[in-house]
Amino acid sequence: MGKILIGVGLLIVALGALLWAGERFFGRTGGFLPGDIVIRRGNFTFAFPIVTCIVLSILFSLLLPFIMRFFNGPGGPR
Repeated sequence: MGKILIGVGLLIVALGALLWAGERFFGRTGGFLPGDIVIRRGNFTFAFPIVTCIVLSILFSLLLPFIMRFFNGPGGPR
């Protein structure tokens, strides 16, 4: 249970750091990265955050082996 809580805590810290860095480097973009599709017409807003999805997919793909090693230990799956 302790490992799960530490992992969730680290994930929350990483997400907070990403949000802070994104706002700091890209400015206030309404929660979207440059390249995301946002259509605003009157009271209607359609958002398709394709670039955000790609960036998050790459980040999670890079982080997943480290997270799995943390939970499984250095010897691999038990």
